[in-house]
Amino acid sequence: MSSVGSTGRQARAAVRRTAGNPMMDRLTRIGLACRGVLYALIGVLALQVAFGNGGGQEADKGGAIATVATLPFGSVLLWVMVAGFAALTLWQVSEALVGHAKATDRAESAGRAAVYVLIVVSLLSMVLAGKTTSDDEKSQDFTRTLLDLPFGPFVVGLIGVGLVALGLYWGYRGVRKKFREELDESRMSARTRTLMERLGVVGYVVRGAIAALAGVFVVQAAITHDPDKAGGIDDTLRGFADSPAGPWLLALVAVGLLLFAAYCFGESRWRRT
Repeated sequence: MSSVGSTGRQARAAVRRTAGNPMMDRLTRIGLACRGVLYALIGVLALQVAFGNGGGQEADKGGAIATVATLPFGSVLLWVMVAGFAALTLWQVSEALVGHAKATDRAESAGRAAVYVLIVVSLLSMVLAGKTTSDDEKSQDFTRTLLDLPFGPFVVGLIGVGLVALGLYWGYRGVRKKFREELDESRMSARTRTLMERLGVVGYVVRGAIAALAGVFVVQAAITHDPDKAGGIDDTLRGFADSPAGPWLLALVAVGLLLFAAYCFGESRWRRT
């Protein structure tokens, strides 16, 4: 038993040393900037959808990655993003294991790590195979698999409720400006603090709205036993365009994503890692 405990302590110490490595810190900040690139591209794609010029590209992470691949030196940029998001994954794993005292904070870091792993897989798929699956397809396939299991609709419904709760939590973090706790404001000027605060408020509220609407769609999929209703980011964003406010609401959400991308770029410099 003591051997197991000793091994666990050694593993946690190794994780802590890796996370504290200066090179890892630089890669993590590159990863945060890459996160901003993805959100910026999703915002641009969403604007194109809002004004009827989507060009067949989906407004989600898959569409954003495909857009990066078409840029000059796109393959180089994709490899940089692979390294950056891999560093983000290791950082969040270390936060989940040794960085947080609260169970809720550890769970949030573990969730972030899982998301970053999926992004790394999508990036590698584009680099190595020249294609990546859309978020809508992934979400629908996953939902279809769950719905076929015993108590599947109940599980899918719980996931949908969880997404709604996550959206409300992100909105709360934005309105209450809780994200400021993650920034090293001592290194910012007063003007920069104000700018980052405004970008964070808008960005987190918009992200929360998207997550909450996605959760509503997943709950509908559970109730109707129809996996096609559980779309990804692209379907969710198009859901804003289908509202009474029409494409203009989607355009506002797209602008919010662009502002959150700007926050991510600032976060890459001033985030506590």
